[in-house]
Amino acid sequence: MSTATVTPQPLTAKDFATDQEVRWCPGCGDYSILKQVQTIMPGLGIPKENIVIVSGIGCSSRFPYYMNTYGMHSIHGRATAIASGLKAARPELSVWIVTGDGDGLSIGGNHTIHLLRRNFDVNVMLFNNQIYGLTKGQYSPTSETNKVTKSTPFGSIDHPFNPLALALGADATFIARSMDRDPKHLQELLKRSHAHKGASFLEIYQNCNIFNDGAFEIFTEKGSKPQETIFVEQGQPLIFGAAKDKGIKLDGLRPVVVDLNDGVHTAADLWIHDEHDFYKAQILTRMFDDPRIEGHLPRPFGVFYQAFRPTYEDIMGAQLEEAFAKRGNGDLDKLLAGNETWTIK
Repeated sequence: MSTATVTPQPLTAKDFATDQEVRWCPGCGDYSILKQVQTIMPGLGIPKENIVIVSGIGCSSRFPYYMNTYGMHSIHGRATAIASGLKAARPELSVWIVTGDGDGLSIGGNHTIHLLRRNFDVNVMLFNNQIYGLTKGQYSPTSETNKVTKSTPFGSIDHPFNPLALALGADATFIARSMDRDPKHLQELLKRSHAHKGASFLEIYQNCNIFNDGAFEIFTEKGSKPQETIFVEQGQPLIFGAAKDKGIKLDGLRPVVVDLNDGVHTAADLWIHDEHDFYKAQILTRMFDDPRIEGHLPRPFGVFYQAFRPTYEDIMGAQLEEAFAKRGNGDLDKLLAGNETWTIK
């Protein structure tokens, strides 16, 4: 009998694609996000059977059908709650949550903030298209003020959520932003999200070409992207512009744009990004100006903040071990009977 061992073949992106027809509108940004997730998965070194994709309700929530892993298309706004239970019961699994700006910040907003503060070791991918796409074009929690939609024919009077500021306020230990139309950057941030030990919150700008086409065009198109975006990197100054001739410096606690060609400012004067600085991260999340307003600041992309604290499931596991050590395995019948029972004769 042969005792030779069979070396498993390395996984490829195709191994993470299912035989299901991908059913999003042609041109939808979800296609790109799916492609980037499938591309980075083989490099994570995790067996497919140890990966779980949990989604809520919305266009993005079809994601589990197209990933050849375990997955669950759950209920509206509750993907974070279901993923929390799964991670608590099976902490060894790699759990990814796919949600949208409506699913995760409206009906599911309460669950999202509590998952982040509890710091489960899961990866939240929030697809933000600033609209409800699946239900045909109503305004969402991230839609801009005065947005005209089917549900706001005279323009929305709601003030929009700033997702990363919300996540930071919930004490998330990893917050970041990328976009569907920058594949390399998105791949890098997906890897960073996975590598973080704790709850990672990655906002992804995603174009809905049917109901909100061009919402992020100013940040994604070649002609405007260099002037309107700033890609932050650890230990690097905040520089942007087509010729990399503009930068951000802090005037006290206020970020201001400076011209590096003015003969006054150099890169040494600029804000150096430190993704472990909680206070500067708050300023960075607030660089959220309406790009239509003159004098606005560029929109940041990258890892804004990362901190390290024990995960919920690790603390829970330690607590259970301590309880077993003190009290033993327990008696289910005794537990069910409790101390407040009596016998009727």
